Amino acid sequence: MTATDPALTALAQGWCALSLLHGRIEAHIERALQAKHDLSVREYSLLDVLSRQHDGEGGHLQMKQVADAVVLSQSATTRLVTRLEDRDLLERYLCPTDRRGIYTNVTEAGLRLLEEARPTNDTALREALDAAARSPELAPLVRVVESLNVPA
Repeated sequence: MTATDPALTALAQGWCALSLLHGRIEAHIERALQAKHDLSVREYSLLDVLSRQHDGEGGHLQMKQVADAVVLSQSATTRLVTRLEDRDLLERYLCPTDRRGIYTNVTEAGLRLLEEARPTNDTALREALDAAARSPELAPLVRVVESLNVPA
């Protein structure tokens, strides 16, 4: 395969289109969440992931699992948790069965903010996808995203 190979070029163009779609969506949602709720996309994602925890077996996520879910490094996730904890949106506590483990829960204030921000996030996502669908190079990707039925 050479640098001018049509298959390689098509693959690179597809990746660029996917990256462009992601960037446009994230930027649009970021502006909306910041303007209305003083939340970043990452903060919203973290609150959303942690709000889905439950008390059953395997219901609480370790920091590595949280980092994977919000697509950040463990150190970046820890800094993000600390920022939200400083705003009283999250709280950390020791795992009752393994004192080395630290879990994070969304506080009542965090749950209220998340519920207030969810419609903003959903509307901004829909707006960003609708705008991208008008672009010939992004429309096929939008159709794929809209056809996915992946559990959160």
